[in-house]
Amino acid sequence: MPSTLDAQLKRALADHLRFYHELGIYDFYRREAPSDASNINPESNTAAIRETQPEQREEMPRNTAVAIEETDLFAAPKPEAQIADPTQALRIIREDLGDCTRCRLHKQGRKQIVFGVGNPKAELMFIGEAPGADEDEQGEPFVGRAGQLLNNMIKAMGLRREDVYIANIIKCRPPGNRTPERDECDTCSPFLMRQISIIKPKVIVALGAVAAKTLLAINAPMSEFRGQWYDFRGTKLAVTYHPAFLLRDPRQKKEAWKDLQIVMKELGLPISAKRPE
Repeated sequence: MPSTLDAQLKRALADHLRFYHELGIYDFYRREAPSDASNINPESNTAAIRETQPEQREEMPRNTAVAIEETDLFAAPKPEAQIADPTQALRIIREDLGDCTRCRLHKQGRKQIVFGVGNPKAELMFIGEAPGADEDEQGEPFVGRAGQLLNNMIKAMGLRREDVYIANIIKCRPPGNRTPERDECDTCSPFLMRQISIIKPKVIVALGAVAAKTLLAINAPMSEFRGQWYDFRGTKLAVTYHPAFLLRDPRQKKEAWKDLQIVMKELGLPISAKRPE
């Protein structure tokens, strides 16, 4: 980028950023290649966290050579920024999201926005892929068969559903429950990032490859994602199988339980031999 911008380009850039702010998008990210690091032994609680922060906020400080005249739109505060109560802050994000028409999914049969549910002060947050038919009908994530299995997984950890926070990468059901497209994830994920910043969970569990790939910007199979910690904006993130996959292949439930036991250890929860059915 040139060290100085002419007035016309500055105005165009300001208009562009203002457009995104009106849409409710305040964060801008660049994707970088992940750095190589040694894997963490799941049996060791003292192993170092694998550093992978491929999504970093693009920030332009005030008074730099490329700052916009008269206003610093890059530092525009989010509507929830000054709200101390996380419940109210999440409500503001939901209102900002509105009856979203930012991507094509609002024209492809979705009934309603599926925002998120749970404890706004949760230490543990589960992030899935996208709402399904039951979720689209009820407006709450993970309420169908996969949701019942997730409830069992949470219960086996010694927690209740209302103790954790549950959300998805995107907030509208894709037609036919297809995999979300990249542009759909990119359009919707800024609202998820705002939710995470308010909840401030101690641990995030990404459910399935789509959630893991979107959050970490790493294209890898589940076999490589699992069994290690990632640093996601200062929060520990682990990856396990999506409950819908476990319904299709119940043999992998014991592997998912191993992943959850690692999470339980990090949260200081007692480890039992019982695993979700």
